[in-house]
Amino acid sequence: MALAVVIFLLLVDPSIAPPPTRLPRYPSQGPWLHGRPTLVLQLRRRFGDVYSLQLASEPAVVLNGLEAVREALVKHNEDTADRPPSSVSQHLGHRPHPFSPNALLNKAVGNVIASLTYGRRFEYDDQRFLRLMELLKERSQQHSGYLMQVVMALPVLLRIPWLAGKVISAQKAFMALLDELVTEHRMTRDPAQPPRDLTDAFLAEVEKAKGNPESSFNDDNLRLVVADLFSAGMETSSTTLAWALLLMILHPDVQRRVQQEIDEVIGQVRRPEMGDQAHMPYTTAVIHEVQRFADIVPLGVPHMTTRDIEVKGFLIPKGTTLLTNLSSVLKDEAVWEKPFRFHPEHFLDSQGRFVKPEAFMPFSAGRRACLGEPLARMELFLFFTCLLQRFSFSVPPGHPRPSDHGVCHFLVTPCPYQLCAVPR
Repeated sequence: MALAVVIFLLLVDPSIAPPPTRLPRYPSQGPWLHGRPTLVLQLRRRFGDVYSLQLASEPAVVLNGLEAVREALVKHNEDTADRPPSSVSQHLGHRPHPFSPNALLNKAVGNVIASLTYGRRFEYDDQRFLRLMELLKERSQQHSGYLMQVVMALPVLLRIPWLAGKVISAQKAFMALLDELVTEHRMTRDPAQPPRDLTDAFLAEVEKAKGNPESSFNDDNLRLVVADLFSAGMETSSTTLAWALLLMILHPDVQRRVQQEIDEVIGQVRRPEMGDQAHMPYTTAVIHEVQRFADIVPLGVPHMTTRDIEVKGFLIPKGTTLLTNLSSVLKDEAVWEKPFRFHPEHFLDSQGRFVKPEAFMPFSAGRRACLGEPLARMELFLFFTCLLQRFSFSVPPGHPRPSDHGVCHFLVTPCPYQLCAVPR
């Protein structure tokens, strides 16, 4: 009975618990104001344009008049854009539900590539887009499969029709879907207008190169360029982002520090821009450390020598395949303080400024370094900062702590995991 009386008094007269002394003045009898504008006006006459109330256990401030309201909502727009939590909504079941972020990340990054190649984005339930995502996954699995390794070692086996069809079935279906999209694009293209995207620009060069057998601008190469953008450009970025979210739920202290820097530099309303990166050394360090730790392409892409060369005293003849063990560089114990642990301080100096050691080369190095590196850097920064600006990520209650060991296919991906995303 006593508890019921206390709850009733708190609801009817919330001013029973006095607010902190640094808040504006408050009525000695603070009634429940919601839906009672007359009382608000009466209190304004007595206490001025800004006064406070104690609503149950939480303080609240009432703003009156143009100057006070405008100052709070316009001048401080980034700092007053949040909403108080609704206990009723939470009671009705609006709680975070565990989910795997991989599919959403694939679609988000896939639409970046679609915007570049086709000048459009797909809805997430678009059937062709879903088919594109499915074929990319199957293509990656086939490429890293045992059968593919056999035919790469013994190319003569590709002369067996059924075997060749089995090894590259997803690749053929993927290329057919891209051909369909390019055909539609060709029909809607207006040569008199500026190019809408990469496909338009490439098609314009194909027309200029007609009759020139030496030109690389042809329909076959267009298919390969678009295919490479989707496979290399989408899978690597979305996989890195999946690692980033995993490492944030495993290291909540790092997540909180990133969010603090985001709040200080960007706020919680304005969208991140690439210009912000120069003012965010810790966030930049975290993104680089995600790439170093995840090490998603450990052997890089094979190279081949075009002439005889000498490396560390050894002669390597012309035409030799080179496999560059990027893991041996990204995890070099002579370079990195904690090579096998996630440690963003690898990329910060003693004053907290961002530094990039020479051994950071997830995109490989030299003349054949990843062509998509600038795009990938932009994607990683904008996606990562936007996600942590809007949400806090955590291990779902009752779930075991996920592993930070990777699974090696064509790319090294995180072990399957789920997380909770709570709006900030």
